[in-house]
Amino acid sequence: MKPKQTIVHLPVYQPGKPIEEVKRELGLTEVIKLASNENPFGSSPKVKAAIEAEIANISLYPDGGAVQLTEAVAEYLGVATNQLIFGAGSDEVILMLARAFLVQGDETVMASHTFPQYKHNCEIEGAVSIEIPLKDGTHDLDGMLAAITDRTKIVWICNPNNPTGTMNTDAEIKAFLAKVPEHVLVVLDEAYCEYNTTGEFPDSIELIGQYRNVIALRTFSKIYGLASLRIGYGVGHPDVIRSINQVREPFNTTRFAQAAALAAIKDQDFIASCREANTAGLNYLTEQFNEMGLQAFPAHGNFVMVNVGRPAAEVFNGLLRRGIIVRGGHMLGFPTSLRVTIGSREQNEKFIAALQQVLAEVAVQA
Repeated sequence: MKPKQTIVHLPVYQPGKPIEEVKRELGLTEVIKLASNENPFGSSPKVKAAIEAEIANISLYPDGGAVQLTEAVAEYLGVATNQLIFGAGSDEVILMLARAFLVQGDETVMASHTFPQYKHNCEIEGAVSIEIPLKDGTHDLDGMLAAITDRTKIVWICNPNNPTGTMNTDAEIKAFLAKVPEHVLVVLDEAYCEYNTTGEFPDSIELIGQYRNVIALRTFSKIYGLASLRIGYGVGHPDVIRSINQVREPFNTTRFAQAAALAAIKDQDFIASCREANTAGLNYLTEQFNEMGLQAFPAHGNFVMVNVGRPAAEVFNGLLRRGIIVRGGHMLGFPTSLRVTIGSREQNEKFIAALQQVLAEVAVQA
């Protein structure tokens, strides 16, 4: 049997190495994972209580419309309930967007080095992906604007961008949206927005009120610490949300995920503490990189991409042997860089100590 021709060239997603596998392969007892941008501080204590309470309902289907969670998130954001859609992570909302709006021959615009699921899902639908090179690790919005044609259906902006961690400001996004044709849907993927402390991050909720062709994606996987439960959401104009809902699978988010997310969004004190700790960790790593003479992109999420000036695969493997898992830039289009999740203070210090040892062993790239 032959698969559809639009998928035969697609790579299979390669996740970061799991802790258990590294321990087994290398005979290590302690492994620190700083590869998948997870929250090292876990989730709110209220989440565990919510999950435990939900165990009594394990035999029941979840609420297909996620009504309680929708109401809570709508209240938190100040939007109407018909402006929200939930998915198994924001990844599934990306999938649903491609399924709802793209057909064979459509065009979609994105950055050259960004979250790969945009291109992956667009090409499954037979759409043509137009990739615009980053400028200093940041989305080139003017270049993306120039790439829009009558065939363009969706523009994807990952902000902060994964894997570089860079940010497009409120002023830049507003100037871009003012010039985007109305027939083009602009997706603002804001998986890491809660970590931002600059005061210059775009107010996507305000923008959605002004532009019916804007949708923002957010997730409970990052700062909320619910990565294993797979739940995220999109917020946009009711007409856009309705179209996405038409392709959503029934019961696509679980009872446990909905209960956990409901508890998590109500504990903003925990989120504030995670943001503060992340900022401290980011500042520490930045200072250490500067002392080591390493350049890093300005980071606005819970990870940083640093140029180690050496083959990324060699540095990655050297760190792995010392029980530190990062994301090698050789897998992301940055052959001499590492993407490192901000960990706890202890994890960050152990990473720096290991990195110093590895850099002393690996030759600088000629």
